[in-house]
Amino acid sequence: MSENKLHIVLEVQDLSIGYKTKSTASKIASGINFELQQGQLIGLVGANGIGKSTLLRTLIKVQPELSGNISINNKDLKSTSAQQLATQLSIVLTEQLTSKNLSVFELVALGRHPYTNWIGNLSEEDNSKIMKALELVNIIELKDKRCFELSDGQLQKVMISRALAQDTDIIVLDEPTTHLDMYHKAYILKLLKTLTNETGKTILFSSHEINLAIQLCDTMIVMTKGKVICDQPCNLIEKNVFDKLFPEDMIAFDTKTGSFRVTK
Repeated sequence: MSENKLHIVLEVQDLSIGYKTKSTASKIASGINFELQQGQLIGLVGANGIGKSTLLRTLIKVQPELSGNISINNKDLKSTSAQQLATQLSIVLTEQLTSKNLSVFELVALGRHPYTNWIGNLSEEDNSKIMKALELVNIIELKDKRCFELSDGQLQKVMISRALAQDTDIIVLDEPTTHLDMYHKAYILKLLKTLTNETGKTILFSSHEINLAIQLCDTMIVMTKGKVICDQPCNLIEKNVFDKLFPEDMIAFDTKTGSFRVTK
């Protein structure tokens, strides 16, 4: 047990998430407890509006928690500076790029910002990390292309490569398969799974692709109206957790196949 504890990179204890104003607090979810281990692929799933993005924003210190504790590498998130956090956690969001005129190499190089000097000069080590990140995602041949020339699928791979170049223990992705077709949704999630195996990094992503997440994830965080449950997909199926995600009049979970189906 103590050996496993050494490999926990993110721990959440009795967390409540939501929104604060000067006079009131609007709670979205509470009593959240989970541990994320090194080298795992973790999928965060739940119905629309359940609070997945709020939870992610809280974990990456963009939005303050209502109560509870978050620790990264055994250090309280509240006492972790932005500079320190940038060397431990990298983020891939769904927002559009402000400038697609950057080359792929230049965009991936932005991941080295926490380590470069104030001028932003790249060292030999920085360049090595950038090339390794391009290689891991298999996009070296795109490095000189401008980002506006890329497809949605290619651009998503570039964003993942930038997070890899940042060289953090944890990578957090918000809906990484948005705007992609079925093939590329599966491709991106399989890529994330491969990266956890090859790099030992912990990758947490939110997604509506629950069927794919069940097949590929080591661990899943399932948000329901009642609670937030974290476990291996096989255990979640056995506990009938997925049965409670959606109204049964439209979609039902088939425990035999481990997937959702439309009810007739």
